[in-house]
Amino acid sequence: MAREISATTGNDRQEALFLPGFCDIRMVFAVVVIAELLAFVLVLAAAGQDFWGDLGLVSLFLQWIALTGAAVLCLARPMLARVGNAAAALTSYLLLLLTTAIISELAFQLADRGGLAAGPTDHAGFLFRNLGISAIISALVLRYLYVQHQWRQQIKAEGQARVQALQARIRPHFLFNSMNSIASLTRSDPERAEMAVQDLSDLFRVTLREASDRVTLEEEIEVAKRYLRMEQLRLGNRLQVEWDIERLPRKRMVPSLILQPLVENAVYHGIEPLSQGGRITIGGTAEGRRISVVIRNPRALKGAEAHREGNRIALENIRLRLQLAFGAHAGVALTEVHDEFETTLYFPREKMR
Repeated sequence: MAREISATTGNDRQEALFLPGFCDIRMVFAVVVIAELLAFVLVLAAAGQDFWGDLGLVSLFLQWIALTGAAVLCLARPMLARVGNAAAALTSYLLLLLTTAIISELAFQLADRGGLAAGPTDHAGFLFRNLGISAIISALVLRYLYVQHQWRQQIKAEGQARVQALQARIRPHFLFNSMNSIASLTRSDPERAEMAVQDLSDLFRVTLREASDRVTLEEEIEVAKRYLRMEQLRLGNRLQVEWDIERLPRKRMVPSLILQPLVENAVYHGIEPLSQGGRITIGGTAEGRRISVVIRNPRALKGAEAHREGNRIALENIRLRLQLAFGAHAGVALTEVHDEFETTLYFPREKMR
């Protein structure tokens, strides 16, 4: 238990640190590209006679500094995560300057002993020039990473606030109607009334979860099924439900409450306005690297605009939380197919980051 708490605390500290993981291959690639672009700028600014020769030497030198600096920050990340962002920024800055100074000194000594014609001749000037460039570039990069971290934290906080609002928004009329349905079943069908009470309590238990909790896709489906069973008590034969979800990977972790609100909208905007009711179809596929969950419901022509307006908040809410969890590889879309509305959830089959 103590190990689990310690691991959770460690993960929270890592997420709170503004520095990304420089051990990640994508970050290493970004560091290489930035260093090479800087080499181009420096060589172009120098306007030497041998452009490609100068570019090769400057690129080698800058890549040496950049990759060593990335390795140092990678190794120091656990320590930096424990001291807070302000101290981590200052420590990272000093580590990058120290790395630049050491690499510059080594490069000067190698050039001097190797008798390299194109090597630096002014020892102090070479060191101070490199430290000056490193001070400016490191400050800009660290500032950029800090601003990006603050932006991600803001988006995360907004996403958590939205899911908390979503958890608290179970419509009052749904609760009252559910209680009335349970009361009417108490004498005529006690077993069904007991099941309905269990479904209702489980639905409200979902609202007590932490906003940042992840659940399995199977749990999300079960929540949606419980909600639909409660609505079928009220709507009876007006609400027909068809499930086609055998191909979905049930153990995939997803943000909480991404399916039930869309099913609720399908009932509220698609079934209730129709006197004859209709059928809601929920299907899912896992093709290639993408999982898709499709919800279809009838379109009430007179309330089409109201449907779009009512769906907008739920769609934007869920889209934000999916993109927060999975990046640009996830989202939600609403389309009109003949006389039906079709809502599609999609997200990666495997963890992307």
